[in-house]
Amino acid sequence: MADNFKNPEYYTNREMSWVLFDNRVLSEAKDKKIPLFERLKFLSITSSNLDEFFMVRVASLKDMVNAGYTKKDISGKTPIEQLAMLDEATHELVKSQYSTYKKSLLPQLLQNGLRVIEHHEQLSEDEQKFVDRYFMDNVYPVLTPMAVDSSRPFPLIRNKSLNIGALVSKKSGDKTFEFATVQVPSVLPRIIPIPSEKEGEKAVILLEEIIERNIDKLFLNYDIICAHPFRIMRNADLTIEEDEAEDLLKEIERQLKKRQWGEVIRLEVEDGIDKKLLKILKSELMINEEGIYRIDGPLDLTFLMKMYGMEGFDHLKTPKYTPQPVPELPAGEDIFAQIRKGDILLHHPYQTFTPVVDFIRQAAKDKDVLAIKQTLYRVSGNSPIIAALAQAAENGKQVTVLVELKARFDEENNIVWARKLEKAGCHVIYGLVGLKTHSKITLIVRKEEDGIRRYVHLGTGNYNDATAKLYTDVGMLTCSEAIGEDATAVFNMLSGYSEPLTWNKLAVAPLWLKKKFIYLIEREEKYALEGKGGHIIAKMNSLCDRDVIAALYKASAAGVKIELIVRGICCLKVGIPGISENISVRSIVGNFLEHSRIFYFENAGKSEIYCGSADWMPRNLERRVEILFPVENEGLKEKLMHILEGQLKDTEKAHLLNAEGVYEKVDRRGKVLYNSQDTFCEEAILAAKEKKENENHRIFVPETHHE
Repeated sequence: MADNFKNPEYYTNREMSWVLFDNRVLSEAKDKKIPLFERLKFLSITSSNLDEFFMVRVASLKDMVNAGYTKKDISGKTPIEQLAMLDEATHELVKSQYSTYKKSLLPQLLQNGLRVIEHHEQLSEDEQKFVDRYFMDNVYPVLTPMAVDSSRPFPLIRNKSLNIGALVSKKSGDKTFEFATVQVPSVLPRIIPIPSEKEGEKAVILLEEIIERNIDKLFLNYDIICAHPFRIMRNADLTIEEDEAEDLLKEIERQLKKRQWGEVIRLEVEDGIDKKLLKILKSELMINEEGIYRIDGPLDLTFLMKMYGMEGFDHLKTPKYTPQPVPELPAGEDIFAQIRKGDILLHHPYQTFTPVVDFIRQAAKDKDVLAIKQTLYRVSGNSPIIAALAQAAENGKQVTVLVELKARFDEENNIVWARKLEKAGCHVIYGLVGLKTHSKITLIVRKEEDGIRRYVHLGTGNYNDATAKLYTDVGMLTCSEAIGEDATAVFNMLSGYSEPLTWNKLAVAPLWLKKKFIYLIEREEKYALEGKGGHIIAKMNSLCDRDVIAALYKASAAGVKIELIVRGICCLKVGIPGISENISVRSIVGNFLEHSRIFYFENAGKSEIYCGSADWMPRNLERRVEILFPVENEGLKEKLMHILEGQLKDTEKAHLLNAEGVYEKVDRRGKVLYNSQDTFCEEAILAAKEKKENENHRIFVPETHHE
C-alpha cells in the first residue's frame, strides 16, 4: 500500500493551488461585509500576487518548455500541460478581478463620494481644461515619446511598466502608419485628483488617461490613428552560476539588469485595442495569443493600494491596529536580565517588534557584549536593525552578518545594506553557494560574572520592522545553553562550512530538517497503530513536498488526526477514502498576512511544539538554510496552542478545503462568529492594559513593613 501514497492522482498541481489561493484573496475583495477600502486593498494584492506569479512561476514553466524538459510534476502533469491549465485559470481569475472592480467596487465608491473617471471622454468641459493644463504643467516635461521607423528600432519596453502604444501617420498626407509609444512615468502619481463639480464628492482620473487625451501634443507632425495602453511582464527569475561567480555581489547586480530584458511572458492590453496595433506588439514582443490579456478596465490594479491611502475615507477602512507592548519586556528595562528570568515568546503584529530591535540596540551599546551574529533575508527600507549592527561594529564589537543576496525581488535592497555594513566594519557573508539562507536567527555573546553567556533570538519571520506590522509571526528570546551552542554551530557552518556532528535542540535544513519532520510524523503514526492516538496540528504558508505529504497520508491512514492550517499553496488532497479522511486543511486570509510556522505533535501525551522559518516545500527542506526550534517552556507551549486552537475555530476568515479540491468559507450556521486575528488583537490589548494596571498598583499602593 505504501507505494500508493505517491500516486499522482493524490496530489494537486502546485501552480493551480496557487491560483486557488489568489482566488481566496479575491474573495475578500468581493466580500460586502468588509469595509469598502479594505476590499480595494485585497484587489490590489491579487494583482501584485499575479504579477510575481507570472514573472517567476509561469516564466519557469516556459523555460522548461523551451529547454525541452518533459518531466512530470507530483500531480503527473508536464510543463506544457501545466501551462495550458494555467492559461485558462489565470484568464478566468483576471476576468473575475475586473468584474469585481467594475460591477461592485466602482459603483460603491461613487455612492461613498469618490468618482473614478474611467475614460477621458467622460470629462466635462471644465474638467477637460483642468486636465489639459495639468498635462502641460506636470506631465509633458517628463515624457519621452518614441517613434519607430527604419532609423529608430523598437524600444526596450521595461518590465511591469505601463505604456501607451499608438499608430500615427504623417500629416503630409502619406497614408502609411508608424508605431509610436510613450511610457507612463512611474515617478509621477498615477491617481490625479481633479476639482469635482458636485458638493461633497472627490473625483480622480488615472495618469494614463490624461496622457492618452493629450498624446497628439507629443507627435506634432503626425495624426494619431489610435492610442491604447499596454503593459508587459518579463521573465524575472535570476539564473546565477554561483560556482563560477568570483564575486556574488557583482554577479547579482549584473543579473538584475537582465530582468529588464527577459522574455515577455504576458502582455496586457486594453480591451478593444486596434488590431493593427496589437499585431505590431505581438510581433515585436514575440508573444503568442495565450499570453495576451485583454483588459476591460485600467491595466495594473496595484494602483488601488495608493487609492486605499487617500485621505478622507477612514470610515471605510478597518481601524488601524497598534502593536502592543510585550508584558515580559517593560520599556527601559535591561532586556538581557529579562531573558535570564526565562524564555520569552513574541507574537507579531499583535505584539510590537520593538523588543527585537532593542535586543540588537542594547547589545550594540553594552560594554559586556563581545559579538553579534545575525542572518538577514529581507529588511525594511530604513532598517533600525542595520543601523544598530553598524553602530555595534563601530563600538568595537565582533559583528558577523549573513546578508542573503538571493532574496527574490529584494536583491538590490540587500546589496545596498551589505555595502553599508561592510563600510561600518561588519564581517559580511553573502550566503552559501547553491543555497538560500532563509533562517531567522540572532546570536549575542556576552561576558558575565559567571562566564560567557549566549542570548539567542529565533523567529518565523524576517528582521523587517515594516512587515512585522502586517505579517503574523512568532519569535523566541532565550539564553538556553543548549540553543546557544547550536546557534554558534549554525554561524560556524555559515561562515566556515563546518557542520556539527550533532545538534542539541535545533534542526537545520538542508541536511537534517526534512528527516526530523518525517520522523515526528511517523512517530504519531506509530502511536496511532499502538492504539495510543495521534494528533498533528501544523501551520505554515505552503505545503507541496511529496515526501512529507506521503508521510501525512500514511499517518492519516493509520488513524492520526491531522489538522493543517496552510495559507497558500497546498498540494495535499483531503477526503481520499482510506488515505486522507483524517486530514483537514484550512486557509486563513485576513487583515494580516498569516506567516508563522508552528508545528504540534501530541507524542502520546508528552506534546512537543516547534516553530521555524521553513514551509513544507522542497525548496525550504532541500535547498535552503532553515531552522526549526522547539518551544519547551510549558507556559509558552500553552500560548502557541492558543494560537493554533484560535485559528482552528475561526469562522470568519477561514476557508476549508473540500474533497473536490475547492475552498469554501466555513459554514457559519449555528456557530458563534469568531475571527482569530481580531481576537488576538483584543487579547494583546487586554494583556498590555493589565500589565500597566499592575505596575500602577505597585507604584501607588505602599508596601506594609513589619517591625
